[in-house]
Amino acid sequence: MNPESVLQYPHATPPEPGEVRAIAPGVHWLRMPLPFALNHINLWLLEDGDSWVIVDTGIGNEDTRKYWDVALATTVGSRPVSRVILTHHHPDHSGNAGWLTRRFNAPMVIAQTEYLACHSVLDSRAGYDLEAILAMYRRNGLTAENETKMRTRGEHFRKHVQDFPNSYSRMLDGMVLSIGGRDWRVLVGYGHSPEHVSLYCEDEDVMISGDMMLPKITTNVSVQAVEPLGNPLKLFLDSTRAQAALPADTLVLPSHGLPFRGIRDRVAQLVHHHDLRLAEVVEACKGPTAAAEVIPTLFRRPLDAHQMFFAMGESMAHLHLLESEGRVVRTIGNDGVLRYSSAGR
Repeated sequence: MNPESVLQYPHATPPEPGEVRAIAPGVHWLRMPLPFALNHINLWLLEDGDSWVIVDTGIGNEDTRKYWDVALATTVGSRPVSRVILTHHHPDHSGNAGWLTRRFNAPMVIAQTEYLACHSVLDSRAGYDLEAILAMYRRNGLTAENETKMRTRGEHFRKHVQDFPNSYSRMLDGMVLSIGGRDWRVLVGYGHSPEHVSLYCEDEDVMISGDMMLPKITTNVSVQAVEPLGNPLKLFLDSTRAQAALPADTLVLPSHGLPFRGIRDRVAQLVHHHDLRLAEVVEACKGPTAAAEVIPTLFRRPLDAHQMFFAMGESMAHLHLLESEGRVVRTIGNDGVLRYSSAGR
């Protein structure tokens, strides 16, 4: 299914970095650059009476902070920031959380698991360290050549989240946040990150979706070393299907891509996309096949070291879902590598 065929994009041109654009009553759109193939992130400013609420902060580098300075000077001015809300802990969302909360003496609002995960990654604890990740990938067929490439990537997370607050205000699924006289309901989704938060305002029929609902690409869903037998793709698809309960004309504000309408169509597209990919993975597993060997089926382009990290985790996620459904069977070879074969073969 082609997203262009059914989704509506009421705001076809994004703001320039540092520009703040009103997009819905009380909701303003910013876009910041990213130093990756995915080259931008959308951030949001919400009017909160005499103050502002920031939703997501961009990656922690000088360029992003320079653009924040412009946006804050032209829009926020002398008004305070009452809260800094994070949809989840990934570096393009959390990178400037410490800088902004200190600047405005404002609390950071985040789901508890996301808060703890961020500190675990920064401290290389609880399985959130490079050696644990690479060990898991080796058990899933990672070659020595690709492992060497991955090691050149360096401390990606710590580089882009240089400062993260040591306290927070907790969000829970179903909680209602009052912002500017409007209620925003917390919708927790799983699979992309441990406890990802989207925010839905029924009064304006607007959802800030974070990475859980993107218009043109599918968000990364990876098995993590801290939960090596996890089934994140099932969690993601279940969370995605639940969002189809929102009104069909909801204005979705994603972290990447353009704001769009057509959430139910997008849910159908995402489910269909993964159904196709899962069927292709089953076909690829005619004989014992490791997750590393499934990557060309899921990613039909050359991958750099950064992209290979995500590709390994995502290949594992597809295989784990198929195993849970009985469509593939897992075995362990004499070399200690996990391999999967289509059931009945």
